[in-house]
Amino acid sequence: MPSTTVSDVMTITNAASSKLAALLADADAAAFRLEVQPGGCSGFRYQMGFDDPGADDLTGVIEGLPVAIDPESAKLVSGVVIDYSEDLDKSGFSVTNPNARSCGCGKSFS
Repeated sequence: MPSTTVSDVMTITNAASSKLAALLADADAAAFRLEVQPGGCSGFRYQMGFDDPGADDLTGVIEGLPVAIDPESAKLVSGVVIDYSEDLDKSGFSVTNPNARSCGCGKSFS
């Protein structure tokens, strides 16, 4: 059976990868990390940051961006799409997870 890669787990749009690559260039880390942590009113919340990959992490390159995710988080975000938009009203990253139900505040999921 083929092993799972980060590109099997998530999609990062070109806009998001460009912004993350610029931020990673200023970080003291080797990769972008998406992590799922307990919290929020629905049970889980996303944490994005920059980190050096651990031995057990799924790693790879998506849209030219080095990415790491731990195996437990990968199970909860399979199929996720990370995007970035910037306009006059608001700018920022969005995480769309087809397998999750978001809470009313929009900051956590189950």
